[in-house]
Amino acid sequence: MPDRFRLTLAQCNPVLGDLDGNADRARAAWAEGRAAGAQMVALPEMFLTGYQPQDLVRKPAFVAHAREVLNALIADCADGPALGIGVPLWPVGAEKPYNAYVVAEGGEVRAEIVKHHLPNYKIFDEKRHFESGDVSGPYTVGGVRLGTPICEDAWFEDVAETLAETGAEILLVPNGSPYFRGKQDVRYGHMVGRTVETGLPLCYLNLVGGQDDQVFDGASFVLNPHGELTHHLPSFAEAIVHVDFERGPEGWRAVKGDLVTQPDGPGADYRAMVLGLRDYMGKVGFREALLGLSGGVDSAIVAAIAADAIGPENLRCFMLPSEYTSEHSLEDARGVAERLGCRLDDLPITPVRDAVTGTLAELFAGREPDLTEENIQSRIRGLLMMALSNKFGAMLLTTGNKSEVAVGYATIYGDMVGGYNPVKDLYKTDLFEVCRWRNANHDPMFKGPAGEVMPARVIDKPPSAELRADQKDEDSLPAYPVLDDILKRLIDAEQSIAEVVAAGHDREVVRHVERLIYQSEYKRFQSAPGARLSQRAFWLDRRYPIVNRWRDPS
Repeated sequence: MPDRFRLTLAQCNPVLGDLDGNADRARAAWAEGRAAGAQMVALPEMFLTGYQPQDLVRKPAFVAHAREVLNALIADCADGPALGIGVPLWPVGAEKPYNAYVVAEGGEVRAEIVKHHLPNYKIFDEKRHFESGDVSGPYTVGGVRLGTPICEDAWFEDVAETLAETGAEILLVPNGSPYFRGKQDVRYGHMVGRTVETGLPLCYLNLVGGQDDQVFDGASFVLNPHGELTHHLPSFAEAIVHVDFERGPEGWRAVKGDLVTQPDGPGADYRAMVLGLRDYMGKVGFREALLGLSGGVDSAIVAAIAADAIGPENLRCFMLPSEYTSEHSLEDARGVAERLGCRLDDLPITPVRDAVTGTLAELFAGREPDLTEENIQSRIRGLLMMALSNKFGAMLLTTGNKSEVAVGYATIYGDMVGGYNPVKDLYKTDLFEVCRWRNANHDPMFKGPAGEVMPARVIDKPPSAELRADQKDEDSLPAYPVLDDILKRLIDAEQSIAEVVAAGHDREVVRHVERLIYQSEYKRFQSAPGARLSQRAFWLDRRYPIVNRWRDPS
């Protein structure tokens, strides 16, 4: 019986659909494990295809191609440690594939584990995409019996307990677990429970990287029985760690290793937005980004995120002033660009606006100026920025925070145009906190400069769209602390109007906000994707009909 076992955990960043590229990433991780003398190298859930593949995994040709690439990978990794990797498997005659984990050694498949519990809530729709498999038993690598509950299977007692009862000595849990605020505590709670129930050590191995709106934060960890934390891998970064286990009188125990400090609060949200943007641009093939820099806080934080994600040299900002743009806004936009070290160009919109309003003058005759003329300004800015995006092949970023996105305080085909919105799931009051955090903190993953990258005045001044004289956001909306509390109750907590009023808010204000939320659904349906930071992000977390006459009567 062996007394030591080395398991290499490869917390790596796949690209969805890049089967050959992901296989090469797996080969590189396996080679590191072999060089370190590991008995097994493990990669996360669905690593070979990327995760979540959504309906792509229902395409037989895609799954068949994945199997071909897997077979070649297994052959290439025959001379060395065992390899564990997540992949879809489609049995003959089955309606859907399995979410599976294949363990191979010596050029042969040693085990095919299939996911039993399929998550079907929030952003997950796995019952649509996969078959539920029977609980798989343990398998042997290097004389050690391992059990592998795949992601959701470890959130329930039954799979881990079955594995322990059938001889598993170490639990390896491959995951595709996306970030949301506070997620790590949730993971700890479930995984500690499995170690207490089974008395076995557990390796929680998670994906890292951005995929559409989801950000996988890595943050993998190892627990000894009763929840003793022995290893913690970094958040929002790739890492390959070799975990040593020793056999003692009470069974296998992980030898203590490094515990990397984990970010939380605004710092975690900011890192998620940086990684989300970096991977979204990189994985769809964009190197440079464009941004309209207004002098306001939303565009300032998006500029900082972009500079940190792709480097200031790859970010080009534009100021698009009209006669309503204050000198303070011009100064603040220049201040942000100078601090970040990115290029800023002026592109006045007044001549174009005058041409458009002149063209419409006869048709608009006899009608007072209103929101229409304000929106024309925003749409001109969108037109010009998209023209620049097309001409220079750079991705246009949009900047609407969650408070604005929720109530439709944004112009469709205007300031909503763009390929990605890093702050889409960040309420305005939370956005202020993130700004202050970034001014005071830096991280090696950031490509932008350290220090105050947003002048304090940008954060502290009253928000304004500057589409008419002396305009303030609070002319049309409740103060942001009030608005955000109402929004978090109506959206995140799904409270009724009566419950929100009972919390101290004015009934008519709450009804007005609810009406704006429902009326703006069509805008969100057409909006750019953005990093998911909460459990109620717009799109897959919160799916409401566009046509909907129901309003809460309470």
